[in-house]
Amino acid sequence: MLDLIIIGGSSAATPAAVYAKRRGLNFKIVTKDFGGELATSGEIGNWPGIVSTTGIDLSQKFREHLDTLKVDIDEGVEVEKIAKNPDGTFCITTMSDGPTMAADKMESSVDAPMKCDYEAKTVIVATGAHPKELNIPGEKEFRTKGVSYCTVCDGPIFAGKTCATIGGGNSALESALMLADICSKVYVINKNPVFKGEQVLIDNLKAKKNVEIVLSVVTTKINGNEFAAGLTYKDQAGSEHEIKADGMFVHIGMIPNSFIVPSEVEKDKFGYIKVNANCETTVPGLFAAGDVTDVPFKQNPIAAGQGTIALLSAVGFLNRQQS
Repeated sequence: MLDLIIIGGSSAATPAAVYAKRRGLNFKIVTKDFGGELATSGEIGNWPGIVSTTGIDLSQKFREHLDTLKVDIDEGVEVEKIAKNPDGTFCITTMSDGPTMAADKMESSVDAPMKCDYEAKTVIVATGAHPKELNIPGEKEFRTKGVSYCTVCDGPIFAGKTCATIGGGNSALESALMLADICSKVYVINKNPVFKGEQVLIDNLKAKKNVEIVLSVVTTKINGNEFAAGLTYKDQAGSEHEIKADGMFVHIGMIPNSFIVPSEVEKDKFGYIKVNANCETTVPGLFAAGDVTDVPFKQNPIAAGQGTIALLSAVGFLNRQQS
């Protein structure tokens, strides 16, 4: 029985682990892939003390810090479910062949609701979010072969070429503006008749002479052979049109990785875990931090702050349980 399990391995999980180590907790990190979405990011310029770095470099710094502290990390382990035991502790099951408890210990937990790969008195969920997909033909086939979900990461690859951004919110507008500065031609494909992002971004985009905005259409297919070569969209009349492009950037939203938490945990309408100022969820002993929460701004420094808050709140919870 651990004091704490931290699920995740990026901007929120790392400071939580640093503080857990400083407090002498018996804990470990469990993560599918260390670095998460941060590791796929391009240039990072909002991390205090570092003027400019990349997502992969910052992730490596996180890992080096934790390795120096000898933090126990089970990487390559994907959590399937978190459940609460009758005694108030937590049972965590995984979808991978990660480390498991000894059989005799599992059998001794007669009140556990399921076979547990890990058990802990507290849990911090720091699993982040992942990009929403279009779910159309060609999308999966050409991912990393012309289809991307991170313009900051992959946009520079297409300098001087033709690209398309699909989406209508701030992330899509920011993507298109970045591409407009480096590409010869940029298409913006929006299924709605108007953009939903900030007006200043919309105005800046409309002022770009190499940008063509296509509204009220639905992207139906990514075209190509070995690499993506364009897309097909359908207009309101049902007619299909094709455009040629070297890169397709999908920015239609994010999905929080919150499916693992118990049903008693309250979420907002988008599936983000609701937390209070102490990063407490509606289930005592279960905390959440970073992009998986309903925090209004998804930024690395904010995730780090939440990770610290979640850990200190978990320590307070453990102290109260012992008193």
